[in-house]
Amino acid sequence: MRSFVSLCLLAVFLQQSTPAPNLPTADQTLNYVKESISWYQQLHDEEALATTAVDTTYLNDERTVALQILKLSFDFAKAQAALLSKQSPSTASDQQSSEVAGYSGLTKAAAAAEDEVKNTQQELDQTRAKLQTAEGARQRQLQATVDELQSEINLAKTRGDTFRSIIQFVAASGTSGTSLETQIAQLQQTVPELAAETAKPAGPQSTAAAPQAPAAQTAPRTQTPAGILDLVTSLFSLASKMRALGRADQSTDALASLAQQLRNPFTRNLITTAQRGEELAKAADTSGPVQLEQQKKDLDGLTAHFQAISSLVVPLGRQRLLFSVYKGTLERWKASVQSEYSTELQKLAGRAIGLALALAVVFILAEIWRKATLKYVRDMRRRYQFLLIRRIVVWIAIAITIAFALATEIGSLATFAGLITAGIAVALQNVILAIAGYFFLVGKYGVRVGDRVQISGVTGTVVDIGMIRMHMMELAGPGNDRQPTGRVVVFSNSIVFQPTASFFKQIPGTNFGWHEVTLILSPDSDYHLAEERMLGAVEHVYTTYKGKMEEQHRRMEQAFTMGLDLPQPKSRLRLTQTGLEVVIRYPLELEKSAEVDDQIIRELLTALEKPPKLKLVGSGTPNIQPVVPGSPAA
Repeated sequence: MRSFVSLCLLAVFLQQSTPAPNLPTADQTLNYVKESISWYQQLHDEEALATTAVDTTYLNDERTVALQILKLSFDFAKAQAALLSKQSPSTASDQQSSEVAGYSGLTKAAAAAEDEVKNTQQELDQTRAKLQTAEGARQRQLQATVDELQSEINLAKTRGDTFRSIIQFVAASGTSGTSLETQIAQLQQTVPELAAETAKPAGPQSTAAAPQAPAAQTAPRTQTPAGILDLVTSLFSLASKMRALGRADQSTDALASLAQQLRNPFTRNLITTAQRGEELAKAADTSGPVQLEQQKKDLDGLTAHFQAISSLVVPLGRQRLLFSVYKGTLERWKASVQSEYSTELQKLAGRAIGLALALAVVFILAEIWRKATLKYVRDMRRRYQFLLIRRIVVWIAIAITIAFALATEIGSLATFAGLITAGIAVALQNVILAIAGYFFLVGKYGVRVGDRVQISGVTGTVVDIGMIRMHMMELAGPGNDRQPTGRVVVFSNSIVFQPTASFFKQIPGTNFGWHEVTLILSPDSDYHLAEERMLGAVEHVYTTYKGKMEEQHRRMEQAFTMGLDLPQPKSRLRLTQTGLEVVIRYPLELEKSAEVDDQIIRELLTALEKPPKLKLVGSGTPNIQPVVPGSPAA
């Protein structure tokens, strides 16, 4: 029995309703409604495209038409569901015969269970009647029989209820029209606009006006892009908008094509029905009373059929017109976006050309500056400074030109520049301090290549001055007789701002130092004669480079715009416990300090040997040493 019931259930679930030939099925109808909903929901994507007042106007027009198209899709689906439900009575006899053939065994089993319940109930009643008069063992036997019969009745009733519930379930599942209408109603609830229309009370006011979709709320763009960055961003946005409108156009064509496929079979059916009606109308002219009565019935049937099909064709026909309106609005929107795109592209080309011309002017002026500097500035140091200033000004001009070309508003540019400057100042504070130190180094009293400087106890000759660092060749040796060590020392330009850097340099335009020679004479010596001889020996050597000292003296006066004493040999006398100390100080070029000291020593020794010979005490030879800056002797 269980196998039989399972086969019956399988046969029922495999049964499907077959619509009229050449007409859309329930599945095709539902698919069309779903496609219409998906097409309508693309308007939510188009809302992001509405960035101007014109876009908002086009979007609202499309929304109104699209809602009408969607409503007509549901009208068609509901009419199709009603048509399919009306077709079910015509096929009821066929379905009933198939159901009887499929469930005859199950029905017989249910009827047999009911007969078994009736027969067993009769036997139970008879047994209970005998039980009332029985006694002893007979009574106990009859009581057991009563219990057994009652169990049989319960089993038969349960079996019959099971068979009837299965039959009722399969019969309830066999209806198809109600299921289609339910699915259409459920799909309609997924569209809030249509759900609101459905919830309105029926009346003249609710049907007179066309459904109005909510207006799209957008923030129209109030400022026309002027900077290159804004123009490029706007062009990308417009290109994306045109692609989105193109996809909307394609989806509209696809839905219109699907609607045309659904409308074609109904249109052919209407044409066939109309032709059949014309044939019956012509045949009525030559027909008798009996034939006329039959023809009247046929015409009434054709009329009802024509009305039913018309209720499906009319929504699809209205949709055809609305699709044309929708595509027209879409085409106008695309043309408007294309026009805006062309305008923005022309602006971008103009801004790019203007930027190129501005940069060309900057480069031309920079080249004129360079040529003028090379032609009229003879001093190498000043020429280097002018070229450096030119490079800085050119890059600043290029940066400002590009910034104004890229930006839209000066206020936003100033804010952006302020934030960038603050970040750079924090991150590159050491670099900025070094750049500031560079301008101190190349100033009027600054350092230039070839100067001898002393920084933090390191003495050397400057070989290069950059924006960030300064390189100098290290010098080492006794006194002023210093020679290159073969090493290059690198200092950051920010060292000029450090109070403990001990930064020393020669006076601009000079390169000389002071040496002194010391002799101690015996107390009985003629100090006038000794001072005269020794000073004369030093002045004799000094005359060989006196002209260079005078030239450096003039440079010092020009640099400091003040009067200075001419560097020349000087003598001093000082009494000591051992005798009379004579100190002669003289200037000399640092590069030739060893050579000059050698000549002076020779001249001093010659002067000491002249008669009358000068008597020295202590070491007995002159002592020459450089004058240390900052010492009391200096």
